[in-house]
Amino acid sequence: MWLLNSSIGRKVVMSVTGMALILFLTFHMSMNVVALFSAEGYNMVCEFLGANWYAVVATLGLAGLAVLHIIYAFWLTAQNRRARGTNSYEVTEKPAKVEWASQNMLVLGLIIAIGLLLHLYHFWYNMMYQELIGTAEYCTLHGPGDGYAWIEQTFSSPLNTAIYLIWFAAIWFHLTHGFWSALQTLGWNGKTWFCRWKVISIVYTTILMAGFAVVAVAFTLK
Repeated sequence: MWLLNSSIGRKVVMSVTGMALILFLTFHMSMNVVALFSAEGYNMVCEFLGANWYAVVATLGLAGLAVLHIIYAFWLTAQNRRARGTNSYEVTEKPAKVEWASQNMLVLGLIIAIGLLLHLYHFWYNMMYQELIGTAEYCTLHGPGDGYAWIEQTFSSPLNTAIYLIWFAAIWFHLTHGFWSALQTLGWNGKTWFCRWKVISIVYTTILMAGFAVVAVAFTLK
């Protein structure tokens, strides 16, 4: 199958899964911003996205996309290193037109993965997981649907906020390159639109991650 056997196919898988994850982040950020205006409104969304069958299916699908994206990232990185051979150990000057994020996508991805594990512990473990196994009333400080309280608790710690802001910064660097690179792989890279996609990637990603950061800082200042 060409998606597995060819370099282009693997890049297509990376691009499609990456764009799907960006769509999820857009929804997640929009949902989080609700917490700035209404605790009841945010908790209503959390209740709707609790341990219902559709939320569980969506979570499993999202996890599958993330795992697939990570696996293909390591696969492509290993492939590129094999292609360079012994040249990878030579000291060379940094190409002038190659972005820093492009050269450090794997490192950024690792930081993002570690931050994701922390995020899953703070929220998914204390909310959906506890509700699924039926121990929420015994094992958590707040109800599984009280997402507002979990945000308050998490960002009451300045250390947590600092860690999350570093995480958001890593995601920003990763996405500003990954967004337009994915579109380029999918063939939307004409001369007219190539530079436009780069600008759109920076603007869109900045708005996206600013939304997450504003919520974290606002709850810390509360």
